Formats: sequence, structure tokens, C-alpha cells
Amino acid sequence: MKKHFHRISLAKLCGSFGITRQAYYQDSWKEMDKGVEEEIVLKEVMQIRKDHRRIGGRKLYEMLALVFVDHQIKMGRDKFFDLLAYHHLLVRRRRRNIRTTFSNHWLRKYPNLTKNLVLTGPNQLWVSDITYWKVGRHRVYISFITDAYSHKIVGYNLAQTLEAIESVKALQMALQAFGGPLSHLTHHSDRGIQYCSHEYVALLNKYGIKISMTESGDPLENPVAERVNGIIKEEYLDPQGVKTVKEAVTYLHKAIKLYNTERPHLSISYYTPEAVHSAKKPIQVTRQWKNYYPKKRTPVKQYQD
Repeated sequence: MKKHFHRISLAKLCGSFGITRQAYYQDSWKEMDKGVEEEIVLKEVMQIRKDHRRIGGRKLYEMLALVFVDHQIKMGRDKFFDLLAYHHLLVRRRRRNIRTTFSNHWLRKYPNLTKNLVLTGPNQLWVSDITYWKVGRHRVYISFITDAYSHKIVGYNLAQTLEAIESVKALQMALQAFGGPLSHLTHHSDRGIQYCSHEYVALLNKYGIKISMTESGDPLENPVAERVNGIIKEEYLDPQGVKTVKEAVTYLHKAIKLYNTERPHLSISYYTPEAVHSAKKPIQVTRQWKNYYPKKRTPVKQYQD
């Protein structure tokens, strides 16, 4: 208003609204401080998103904890989400529409051993699944082996086919990285032909690993593996940034390293998978493993959390 009534003193204008000049200046400084704080937060968000391209708001909020402390910024989660929404930085989910599991086959299928399983540390349960990725004109398939306790990806392989041998390569990577006894380890997967194949089952039997499989086609019977698929695809695999299969392999290596070592997880108390997996003593976390969601399903959220 001072711009429009420049002949009237600031004191009179403030008096007309029942405030003091001191209150007016204090409010102005607060607005300036707020703008500076938001600029700092947005700058850090963009810096994180250079590597973690589609990471959700809740994970971002945890990753910015030290930034808030260093700059003495007091910003609640709701306010943080409002800031992301205002600047169009919330992340929409993508829909999966490619089938990678073919369970209608004659090979032996195994029972589900995870229903009452309580995990106390890493390398007690590995979960496996396959997802796809569109690379240029090619469609490639990624086999993952994930430790259910720590959520660390311990084995993976990228291939241009869904042949069983490609999933075997992911299992071989996980086995080579683990040097301890395997008699207490359970391997859980869907009933896809890759996991029921003679090559895959023979390798599990060779190391004395117990075999567990889902009892239906419901992905909620293998939630950790399904969630890891979604995270890697949604947050790290840029369909526009890679054109060849060779580039895709290099890109995937980087993505999994970022996922294992930098991305916090709500289900492990916002630790990173590597921190939980490599800890000398088990880290106390709020929830490590969940076999099934409730029978009554809740609607899918529009944005990632």
C-alpha cells in the first residue's frame, strides 16, 4: 500500500491497521527468511534428484534432515510436501503393463515358506523377481535378488531375453558375494518358469538353500521384491537417457549402487540397505519384512511417499 499512498507515512499506514512499524518490519524479515529457506531446500532437492531422479517426498525429507539442522530450518513434513507441490516436484507413479512371469508350466512348484518367517538379520531370506526396461528400440529384462531384511540388492542381471540362464546369473552374483554358510537361507520367488527351471533349482540345491514360492499370482505374496522393482524403475531408470543395451548395463550398475548406499527406506527406519546389511550387530528397525498386506486393500496413492 505504501507504493500507492507514498505521501502517507508508514507509521500512519500501520496505525490504520492496528500494527506497529516494528511488527511490520519483523513480518517483512520473516517473509524474506522464509523465501531464503525455501530456496535452500529446493536447491538441495534438485541436487539429490540429479541421481535419485524420482525419489518420493518422504525419502527426500529424511535425506534433508542434516540440511535443516545446518541451516536452522524448521519445516514440517506437510509444509515440505506443500512446497514440492507448489513447484510441481511431486512424483506420479507409472503403471506397469508388461508381463514377465509365466507360471503355467509343468515344472515343479514349491510351497510358500515365508508366511510365519521372522527375520533377525540379513542373509536369512532372499527374494527374487524380474522386471522390464524399455531401452531405445529394445526391451530388456532385469533379474533381481534382494535381501528381505536389509532390502539390499545382492544380485542382478540385465538381459535381452527372459531365458532362465539370465536369472541364474543374478543368483550366481549373489552367491559369489556371500562367503558364509547358506543352510539357514531361504530363497523366495514367484512360480515363474525361470525360478522353476532345472538350472536355477539345481544351483539352489547345490548350496543347500531352501526353496520357497508364492502360492498364487498375487504380487503381495512377494512384496519386498515387487517394491524393489518399482523403486529401481520409478526412481533410477530414465527411459530417455539410455539408447543402447551396453549403456543400460552401465546405467544399471550406477543405479543399484545409489539405491544400496544412499536411498533411505521407511521399512528399515530410514537407514540405507547397505548400512543395515553390513552392520556388525543387527540394527533395531521398525519393520524389516511383511509377508502380506491386509485383505482389504487401500486405494493406490497418486504420489510416491
